[in-house]
Amino acid sequence: MTAPRPADPPSEDLSRLAALHGVATSYSPSPDRSVAASATAVTLTLAALGVDASTPGAVRAALAAREGELGERLLPPTVVGWSGSPPAALAALPAGTRLRIDTEQGESRASADGLPPGVHRLTATTPDGRTATAHLIVAPPRLPAPAGRSYGLLVQLYSLLSRRSWGMGDLGDLAELAGWAGRSLGAGFVQVNPLHAAVPGAPTDPSPYRPSSRRFPDPVHLRVEDVPEAAYVEDPERLRALLERAGRLREAVLHQGALIDRDAVWELKREALELLGEVPLGPGRRAAYCDFLAGQGQALEDHATWCALAEVHGSDWHRWPTGLRDPRSAETAQARNGLMDRVDFWSRLAWLTDTQLSAAQRAGREAGMPVGIVHDLAVGVHPGGADAWAQQEYFAAGMSVGAPPDAFNARGQDWGLPPWRPDRLAASGYAPFRELLRALFRYAGALRIDHVMGLFRLWWVPQGHPPTEGTYVRYDAEAMLAVLVLEASRAGALVIGEDLGTVEPGVREALRERGVLGTSVLWFERDWDGDGRPLPPDGWRADCLATATTHDLPSTAARLTGEHVELRDSLGLLTRPVEEERAEAAADAGEWLSLLSRLGLLPGTGGGGDPSSEEAQIQAVHRFLLCTPARMVGVWLPDGVGDRRPQNLPGTWDQYPNWRLPIADAQGRPVTLEDLAASPRLHALMEVLRGDGHEVGEGGP
Repeated sequence: MTAPRPADPPSEDLSRLAALHGVATSYSPSPDRSVAASATAVTLTLAALGVDASTPGAVRAALAAREGELGERLLPPTVVGWSGSPPAALAALPAGTRLRIDTEQGESRASADGLPPGVHRLTATTPDGRTATAHLIVAPPRLPAPAGRSYGLLVQLYSLLSRRSWGMGDLGDLAELAGWAGRSLGAGFVQVNPLHAAVPGAPTDPSPYRPSSRRFPDPVHLRVEDVPEAAYVEDPERLRALLERAGRLREAVLHQGALIDRDAVWELKREALELLGEVPLGPGRRAAYCDFLAGQGQALEDHATWCALAEVHGSDWHRWPTGLRDPRSAETAQARNGLMDRVDFWSRLAWLTDTQLSAAQRAGREAGMPVGIVHDLAVGVHPGGADAWAQQEYFAAGMSVGAPPDAFNARGQDWGLPPWRPDRLAASGYAPFRELLRALFRYAGALRIDHVMGLFRLWWVPQGHPPTEGTYVRYDAEAMLAVLVLEASRAGALVIGEDLGTVEPGVREALRERGVLGTSVLWFERDWDGDGRPLPPDGWRADCLATATTHDLPSTAARLTGEHVELRDSLGLLTRPVEEERAEAAADAGEWLSLLSRLGLLPGTGGGGDPSSEEAQIQAVHRFLLCTPARMVGVWLPDGVGDRRPQNLPGTWDQYPNWRLPIADAQGRPVTLEDLAASPRLHALMEVLRGDGHEVGEGGP
């Protein structure tokens, strides 16, 4: 069997055209290797950016047009400036050019000096009469560093059931966790999974990383009983019956081995929320709701309209009647008017969810947390969902975000998420990104950005093609970072970038320069430029959130015992003999335990205790994290009770219950929030974070 012939590389003209539009014609899966993108991938990607490169003649015409456009352009669509230094783009203007800057604050200025942070309107007029306008984003040069070191908890909210949950964790549970962790554990933050609105319809994709909307939260997380109108429903017996059914769902998960059933939970909550929606709002509540509607404006109307239309026509807008596929069409306006009650229902749910999210953040801050709730921003949205419908002009049609082939995945990855068009973002002054961040920072003390490298470039995969047939498209990272720093500074919030895996040179440095913290996971921190051994504490970076594991990785207990290998073997996920995998996993854990022992962080090496105890080893791992200079240290909450199972096992779909497991103890028994608060094992681990007297021993690694 012969190997397939490599795809034709781009021609010289096509490569030049691609470069002018930020489309890469090659990529490097490793520092010593470069792989050419196929001409097909480049051509299709350019087409998604509105550039015809289908024939050599079209390429030449598009190249001439682009070079002419750039040669005549006075200003890019968006100009970036950092407080204290003039925008670099202004230096290229002809001498004698007059400036007019209409600031966000309502002032008019003739100079860019001393501009306040904000998004302003810039007009430049040259001596020969040419005029150009641009958005001018001015941001503080960097986000301030955290005031001091803090430690906190990492949890997938749905997995955190209390004795009041309706079958999955909710915002009432989050507020309780934040209040307890702040007051009783001295925690500085609680980090949760994305709480974005999911695509409705059964069965719902349980992954929180492929939402319908990133702008608005999911009402499935509401604590129904905490909505004030719950006390005044006209049929309290019906609400009580729903509470009883919800109790049975909860008991099935906690005591009968059932998986978390998000669809069943939503079915009950939706019925209950319909009852609450019939209760008139009091004058104060009505005024607050109207303020929310006014503040969210067109974006909320679009989101609620999509939800109402999805109830009638299904959850993929591509299959709706033609006129309804355009959010600005006369048919959509007519349909919205006919569904106004449903539009109001979904708008009210967005308001109620926003209110409870804000209450959870307030509970954490009132409990003494310097940060509070750390929310998670997913990479993208579902192609059939609300955001993709409402913001069609900003998404690249026929494209999906993914990852190129690498040493760990020879076939690459396709995540099924349409990418934003960098040209349309720039033309709008990055309005969709600004509005998204502003919405999330309403109730976030910090924001974790999944795959933060996407601020710089994303791997675009043409629809119908394998991930290997994709290419990178570059974004204006300076503009994206300026927007991020501007909105985070306005909110007084921190930003954490998930920068795990392959990261192109310069990205981590650029993020650090702007005050964006990174993510460091213990098992990945090795001296990759040296002997490959575990990195000692003083070799770690300070500007990061340091953890032992994440939702996509084995729990610390499973990692230490090698149980994660057995799980993957049982599901047929191993690509090598299981004996090799076991030996490698044991050697990996052994090297780390050896380092912990040499540093005197295991009980038996520092005085008393059994260093072979799994609980002692997990504590030692977290003592190690404290020995690093990391500004934030996170504890994966399931590690506090010895949970064995990952919340998500990459590479599986229906073979493993991803995103549907409750937190459980070492024996697999589900653990409630109340059990966690009373857990001696969790308290002992958190005492390590509070400082238990252990110091790094003499004679390091």
